[in-house]
Amino acid sequence: MQKNSIAAAFRIILIICLICSFIVSSATVMLYSRQQENQRLDKIKNILIAADLYDEDENIEAAFKEHIEPLIIALDTGERLPEDQFDDMLNIDHFDIQMLANDPVHGEDIAPQIDIAKLKRRPRYMLVYFVKTQGRTEKLILPVYGKGLWSTLYGYLALNRDLKTIDGITFYQHGETPGLGGEVDNPKWQQLWKGKLAFDDSGKVAIQVLRGLADPESDKARYQIDGLAGATLTSRGVDKLINYWLGENGYGPFLGRLREQWLMDRR
Repeated sequence: MQKNSIAAAFRIILIICLICSFIVSSATVMLYSRQQENQRLDKIKNILIAADLYDEDENIEAAFKEHIEPLIIALDTGERLPEDQFDDMLNIDHFDIQMLANDPVHGEDIAPQIDIAKLKRRPRYMLVYFVKTQGRTEKLILPVYGKGLWSTLYGYLALNRDLKTIDGITFYQHGETPGLGGEVDNPKWQQLWKGKLAFDDSGKVAIQVLRGLADPESDKARYQIDGLAGATLTSRGVDKLINYWLGENGYGPFLGRLREQWLMDRR
């Protein structure tokens, strides 16, 4: 009798576990498309924040369509990727940095000696964004990412049309410690980036995230960002990922081409 009771109890537990597993699996499948849509909208929101165009009372998709022009570029040459070379994975609508980086065709290894952002692999192409007002490009939004303390941080950096002055920064995905490294999300800290110079007069990447506070009286202050209190490794990670992506192994070829193009346009 007792053995039968134990067996019956195990059968009931097993049935309950199977039912719960089915419910959880079904919910995951049903919510997947909604999660993907929320992630897409969050990226749009962060692009608008970096571009200083976000208004919580405005339809973000309408604002994005009106002001933002996306463009896929080849990182090694800086050239625009023609639409006839798009495929199911490499296209504007479904551009996924992680998926492309891990793809054997669209991704590539990064040599350890230049991998200051600790990426290991990256896409061969990146999706960048031109911010336009009445048809004229006013800003450039560059996706950036790299290792922090606990996670890979994904964000956007905005450059003014002069391609030297930083107009904004935001991070849309990371797993850093709340209240410490997680302060990369703090609007007050992000505000410190606005107006800082990413490059010096020679064109070399000069922006730097410090371990402590920048000295406002220093000649270097225009290139310096206060570090995050109690988050030295996250601050260092942000410094490295920004320097990597703005450098010759990141967007350097693209920025060089763009400078030449815009210089010709002014003549």
